[in-house]
Formats: sequence, structure tokens, C-alpha cells
Amino acid sequence: MWGRRSLLAALCIALSTMRPAIAAEPVGQAVVIRTEVTGQAGPIEVNTSVHRDERIRTSQSGLGQFLFRDGTKLAVGWGSSVVIDKYVFDDSQSVRKLTIKAAKGTFRWVSGNSKSSAYQILTPAGTIGVRGTAFDFYVGPDGTTAVVLLNGAASFCGPGGCRQLQQRCDCVVAKPNGDMSPARRVDPSVLDTLGNSRALPFLSGNQRLAGGIGMLGGCNMASVAPERKDRIRPPPAAAPAPQKQDPPQKQAEPQKERPNKPDKPHHDKPHHDRPHHDKPDKPSKHDGHGRHDTDGKPGNHGEDHRDHDRDHGGDRDRDHGGDRDRDHDKDRGRNFNRGR
Repeated sequence: MWGRRSLLAALCIALSTMRPAIAAEPVGQAVVIRTEVTGQAGPIEVNTSVHRDERIRTSQSGLGQFLFRDGTKLAVGWGSSVVIDKYVFDDSQSVRKLTIKAAKGTFRWVSGNSKSSAYQILTPAGTIGVRGTAFDFYVGPDGTTAVVLLNGAASFCGPGGCRQLQQRCDCVVAKPNGDMSPARRVDPSVLDTLGNSRALPFLSGNQRLAGGIGMLGGCNMASVAPERKDRIRPPPAAAPAPQKQDPPQKQAEPQKERPNKPDKPHHDKPHHDRPHHDKPDKPSKHDGHGRHDTDGKPGNHGEDHRDHDRDHGGDRDRDHGGDRDRDHDKDRGRNFNRGR
């Protein structure tokens, strides 16, 4: 009786010790860590091994890049959670099965040396099928999933059917309820559809990736990149003590441009350069002798004398004419009397 109990206890102890050993089997390692990335045993650092069934989480500014044994590369962006669900070795250069479960966040995947059928990525909205592929994908808090193809080909299958991504920058958006968009070229409007301007940060440039994995992005999404939040801002520099400065000089106000006015004639405004003929000359002694007519206005002196002579000549003629008339009358009277 006691022997059986002892045997069962020993088996339980053996099984319990074997499970952690299997769970601790390393499948890859971290090659880039920024800010905060944690695993099953706590914070993950560069060159730290990651294991099968391990959940990897990143902070709201965290970034982790991982390299698996078969050469597969996985980048985990900020605010993400992913589990390495299955990892079955084939040989030292490839795997028979590699499955990851992406619960939320943003990711970039680049296939390694294994067969395309060995890879499988599970999301709340469906399964991403890999065929020698590089792509970005995003999983929102409500399970909405977006996949953007960068190289090769891929498929997305969910309750609403399957979509094939065959050209670079093809994008599919799917929801857990089966709604799925057709495959079309990605553009900035996909961020509005996802309701998150920080989605797909590797395409927009919000998060920079190291090595060759970072050279695959683009798709004309960089122009919509908001301010990067994974960079630590330097503390503001202390403001220098204010120095005594001379009072600011008053700047001369710009003269207002006056409208052009027609030039006024010289007689409107006196000026020392006015020509002499504008002013009446003062009469000289000779000219003033007879340069005034009877009305007091300047006139022609010669004309005045001629008029005066005419007046006097007329008077003389009249006087002489009258005398001749009187003499003629007298002669006529004498002749009349003589005839009587």
C-alpha cells in the first residue's frame, strides 16, 4: 500500500520536473530591446533566450526584435502581447512547425529557412498563411486585424472567407465577426479604419527597426507619422540668467506712401526760383513818366501823346473852320446888301 503511494508520488514529481524543462527549451533570442520588454521570467535583455510557450509583452513605448533558430525574424512593437505557441524542430537550420498567437499590438514578420507550410500566425480575426513572406500586421483591442504585405505572398482566412495578398503593399482588414475588406493597396485611411493613429508604426516610421528587417517598410505611409513616442526626450536646457540689456531703440516708423498728386503751378505757391516774368516789374523812372493812363492803369505812353495831339489838332481845326464860316457869312451878307 505504502509502496504504491510512494511510486505515484515519485511519478508526479518526475512529471512536474519534466514540464518546466520542456517549457524552458530555447527557440530564439532577443537581438534588440528598447525601453521595456518582458517575458515569462521578467525583463528581457539583448541576447536573452526566448522559449516555447513564453508570452512576450512590450510597454507603450517598448520594442523587441527576436531571431529564431531557423532565421525567422519577429519584431514586436509597442503595446503588444504575443505567445510562441508551437515550435517543433526539424533540424538545426529549420523547423517543422512554428506557430505564434498575437493577442494585440503591432508586428513585423520575416520568414526564415523553413518551409512556408511550417509557419502559422493566429489572430482573433483569423489566420495568416505565410509563403516565403515579409509583412506587417496589427491586432487591435477588439480583435480587428490588418495585414500589409511587404514581400512574397500571404493569405488571410477567417470566418468570412480568405483573401490573397500577392502584390507589395496589399492590405486586408478583418474583424472577428467575419467582416473582411478586399485586398487593396494600403493608404493612410487604414489608420482611421483601425481607429488608432499609432497602428502600423514600422510603416509610418514611428518606430525604427534595426538591421535588414527595417529596410522593408514604406508603402507611402511615412507622411502620416505622428510624433514618435519611443524616443526619450532630453530634459529642457536651463534657461540662462537674463543679462542687462540696453533699452531697445525705437525704430523709425516706416513712412507712409503718399498718393501722387499733380504738380501745382508756380503761382499757387511762392518760391524763390520763380521766373521774374511772373512778378510785375517795378516801373523805372523813365517808364513811370507816362506809363499810366487816365484810369491809373499802366498803358502806352506814345499812344497817350498821339491821342492828346489829335485832340488839340481837332480843336484847332474846328476853331479855324468856324472863323472861315463866319467870314463867308459876312461876305454873303455884303453881297446881298449890294444887290438890293
